[in-house]
Amino acid sequence: MSQNLENCHVGVENKLGVVRPATEEYAEEAIEALKAQKVIAVPTDTLYGFACDACSREAVNRIYEIKGRIHTSPLAICVGDVSDIKRFAVTDNLPHGLLDSLLPGPVTVVLTRGESSILEKSLNPGLDSIGVRVPDCNFIRVIARGSGSALALTSANLSGQPSSVCIKDFENLWQHCDFVYDGGELPSGRAGSTVVDLTRLGKYKILRPGSAKEETVSILERHSLLEEITAT
Repeated sequence: MSQNLENCHVGVENKLGVVRPATEEYAEEAIEALKAQKVIAVPTDTLYGFACDACSREAVNRIYEIKGRIHTSPLAICVGDVSDIKRFAVTDNLPHGLLDSLLPGPVTVVLTRGESSILEKSLNPGLDSIGVRVPDCNFIRVIARGSGSALALTSANLSGQPSSVCIKDFENLWQHCDFVYDGGELPSGRAGSTVVDLTRLGKYKILRPGSAKEETVSILERHSLLEEITAT
């Protein structure tokens, strides 16, 4: 257990918000907050993020307000298991086993939403694609499963500011969250997830190198995907 988590006062409440350890003991509390359209802060396998019910327009708008982010900047979603992705995006165009090879892990896969997606239309309006995460982090996966929905997920910081690898990094924003779940200092640096566009049949495009580019490209090419080259 990290020193940061050991020193966290369980259930401390002050003007900055409520801080809890990111342990399964507090998962049900987090799930109830999400179902009540609240915003919480959680660790992932890369960075700390703000999370809410992706199918709640009120909660999604609140995340944009907290971050000071324009609504044309898209949010990713997080689900508990790879098998959940097909509820929110098109996956039948992908090579068999690809998603299970990439996820759970520090990768965001950009997929076509499709007409069958149950995502709220107000999430990323005008876009026919969605970034999807299944972090290799037990706490956020447990609460995503328990929510019965997808979580809208974005880094816990003001737009344009450095990403957060411990809860102190975004202490100025605690007051805007119902709960802040402390998983200690995250070891992956501030690179975030590797973002890869898989919307084109047989192709991939790295949109952000992130923290796992080499491993991701190796998996993509092992599944016979070709890199999409942007014409100059």
